Amino acid sequence: MKNRILYFFFIGFLSLLTSCGTSKSKHHKPDLTAFNNSKPIVTKVSDSIFISGKNSLLKNKQGIWELYVEGDPLEIGLTTGALTDSLLQKQQRIFFSKITDFVPSKFQQKILRQFLKWFNRKLYLNVPNEYQTEIYGVSQYTSNEFDNIAPRYQRSLYLHAAHDIGHALQDLALVGCSSFAAWNEKSEDGNLILARNFDFYVNDAFAENKIVAFIKPKTGNPFMMVTWPGMIGAVSGMNYEGLTVTINASKSKIPLSAKTPISILTREILQHAKNLDEAIAIAKNRKVFVSESIMVGSAIDNKAILIEVSPNKMDVYDVPNTDQLICSNHFQGDSFKDDKRNLEQIANSHSEYRFERMQELLNENPKVNPEIASEILRNKEGLKNIELGFGSEKALNQLMAHHGIIFKPKEKLVWVSANPYQLGEFVCYDLNTVFGERKNNLASFQKENLNIAKDPFLESTAFQNYKKFKIEDSKLDSIIEKKENVSSEFLEHYQTLNPDYWVVYYKAGLYFYQKKEFLQAKLNFEKALQHEITTVPEKEKIEKYLKKVKRKLQ
Repeated sequence: MKNRILYFFFIGFLSLLTSCGTSKSKHHKPDLTAFNNSKPIVTKVSDSIFISGKNSLLKNKQGIWELYVEGDPLEIGLTTGALTDSLLQKQQRIFFSKITDFVPSKFQQKILRQFLKWFNRKLYLNVPNEYQTEIYGVSQYTSNEFDNIAPRYQRSLYLHAAHDIGHALQDLALVGCSSFAAWNEKSEDGNLILARNFDFYVNDAFAENKIVAFIKPKTGNPFMMVTWPGMIGAVSGMNYEGLTVTINASKSKIPLSAKTPISILTREILQHAKNLDEAIAIAKNRKVFVSESIMVGSAIDNKAILIEVSPNKMDVYDVPNTDQLICSNHFQGDSFKDDKRNLEQIANSHSEYRFERMQELLNENPKVNPEIASEILRNKEGLKNIELGFGSEKALNQLMAHHGIIFKPKEKLVWVSANPYQLGEFVCYDLNTVFGERKNNLASFQKENLNIAKDPFLESTAFQNYKKFKIEDSKLDSIIEKKENVSSEFLEHYQTLNPDYWVVYYKAGLYFYQKKEFLQAKLNFEKALQHEITTVPEKEKIEKYLKKVKRKLQ
């Protein structure tokens, strides 16, 4: 959250509005009467293999957890919780420790808790009972460590709105995903292929326990999705009918109440839709509280569309006579063409830049296959292959993705990236095999012969320098915030670790500006402006600093 003052003002203002409706949500519990509430028995085979009847959790050699669960909503929830309990408790500690980093003050944490209670007071009214039930089952295995925030079930429910809240405040913490699809003449074999980077970043630890979940519900389609411990919503997934969903945040106004979280809507589409028309019908029946582009691909239709949703309206972006679809973080449909927030997003953010970069790369690769798709997802350069520096939000590969994923819906094949980011091996899964007759629940589901090799960049000096840069960048943030001193050698070394990235010069300029060393500040601000700045507001900010230092030097 880049602007803490605005953030605290926002949550402080909303906390004053805390209403009596909070008490209802605090004591609400889903209706469990129709479901099997037997507690599952888990056998630990090793530190990386756990089984419970037909269900299992194992860690493959690439470091990805593979979860298989079947049953009714409560059985799925309880079994998922029982199999992943240690991961689940660790994940909540990671998430809430990050909140503590953002909000170190105990008083401000109390305000935040009040805000969450108020904001989520109607959340349970907008989540179908089957998913409330599944969340309830998982929550029985969460820790009591954070009961001061909310009871276990309510807290688990709240966390399913975290993605939505994060990008509703996207001026403070932008989620910047990129996705594309190709079919017919744009696909190597004519069949639909889709790919996306999910750039939802909490910290590196948050992505360590990545889960590829294979779910076989009693009602609806068997499906897979990439998730993390405690998350039953879908951000990237494909069902057994060859229908895929991925989500991309768009510009939203700050909402006053939670409705249906996007990940719950996309989970419903994944589980209960077979084709594009059924996906659209489900989306029309839900009210959301943020703006989002949902890319839906269909093996039956052999094409992809965007379902663009906001709190007030919905559009379907389905361009005729085209064989590809590109999505970043702005709307493209007619309903949002003149929307003020969407126009601001296009003008001021890095969304349009990444959109154009995907167009450029797809034009260079007229026939897309999984290997080409992985190369596009991993691309770190800007338009016309200019160097952006590593970690730039203008790049498709921002070196922060929770995961990259590639789908071939007709073949029911999916590739999921191993850590770090989308640089590790893309592990291939075949849903025909996963949901066929299971003979051994101790073995990985992956089809090793179809895996895509890890990015050679992982073995480069540049990547090792990038890892060092992230450490030094965090140190410099702390130095600037606390107005401490640092040596010129530190700053020079810091800049050599990521020399094409504008941020290294901007932050050095800020440091020298604080120290009233205006000539050095001027030189660094000028260097920053010689590089590709991420957004228009950030460029304008540097230009203002440069004007100030020039006046100081006169």
